[in-house]
Amino acid sequence: MTESYWLAELAEPLAAARIEGRPDVAVIGAGVTGCSCALALAEGGLRVRVYEARRVASGASGRNGGFALRGGAMPYHEARDQLGGDGAAELWRLSEHYLERMKKLAGDALRHVGSLRLADDEEAEELRAEFDALREDGFEADWLTELVPPLDRLYRAAIRHPTDGALHPARWVRRLAAWAVVAGAEIVEERRVESLDDLDAENVVIATDGYTSGLVPALDEVIRPVRGQVIVTAPLGAQLYSCPHYARHGFDYWQQTPEGHLVLGGRRDASPDHEYTNEEGVTETIQQALESFAEQLIGEPPQVMHRWSGIFGATEDRLPLVGPVPGRDGVWVAAGYSGHGNVLGLACGELVAGAILGRPPPELRLFEPARLL
Repeated sequence: MTESYWLAELAEPLAAARIEGRPDVAVIGAGVTGCSCALALAEGGLRVRVYEARRVASGASGRNGGFALRGGAMPYHEARDQLGGDGAAELWRLSEHYLERMKKLAGDALRHVGSLRLADDEEAEELRAEFDALREDGFEADWLTELVPPLDRLYRAAIRHPTDGALHPARWVRRLAAWAVVAGAEIVEERRVESLDDLDAENVVIATDGYTSGLVPALDEVIRPVRGQVIVTAPLGAQLYSCPHYARHGFDYWQQTPEGHLVLGGRRDASPDHEYTNEEGVTETIQQALESFAEQLIGEPPQVMHRWSGIFGATEDRLPLVGPVPGRDGVWVAAGYSGHGNVLGLACGELVAGAILGRPPPELRLFEPARLL
């Protein structure tokens, strides 16, 4: 079934909130970023209308692996090199703050179970460098060298990140959308925005991550769409993985749901040129690679129930673009999370809302769009 396991869950219809006339802010995209931004703007007293081409959470927000991780797309020691020690620590503290905020809003869509980043022989030295940098800067992390089967045959060591969590992403974003509607935002589903000229609002927020194509040509040059393919197995006979796991610089990632399903994604390096695309779909090469890896993780050929893909936006420096679009008065962007949008999307939606409300948070300087545009 080429449908996201997460999106297959039945959802309560959104309340029919409507605002009359011209909104103060139009938000494009009802994923985690758009719903977060709408909630903050509506709570700040502005009239907000959100446009979604399909349904709430139908893009990357309902099609990812369900990881709620602190930090950004780069390991912490690389973030220190790129942003400086203060900048890296600020980014990690920001993400930890929004993991706590997510816990208050998400209910049972979030399980606070930590995560494991694993390393084989090739990646072990880098993993240790990240661990040492985290501990030097006061961030909680555990170093593991005794791994349970079958991980002990595949990897040498792991970092346990105790602040992280496992997410049912579609359930979470649908809940966030409901909070936004309660606050007064209007969410218009099945309404694709083809041009910013179609919108009558003082401010427009582009919150579409990897689905930004065509809205602002300059963004198309710096946010590259990437396809991530995922499989979900039938429930396994035992609970083998208690938290999200990831390895090989994020090319492998998996978690097991409370119901026993193994959710496994990645392997796009098996056919990298074909995965830089904004076309949702699955390919035989990646799907076979995922099934082969699943067999290693569970000890037998997997029974696959769901196959799907989602599109996320990647930037050259692996940081999102969040703030005003240069040369476009009243146009804002919060996109380009490089695969780490579940937590950063919540954060950046609120950051750009704060700026529109006249209270620009200091963390916005980490994501200034002008650095790439």
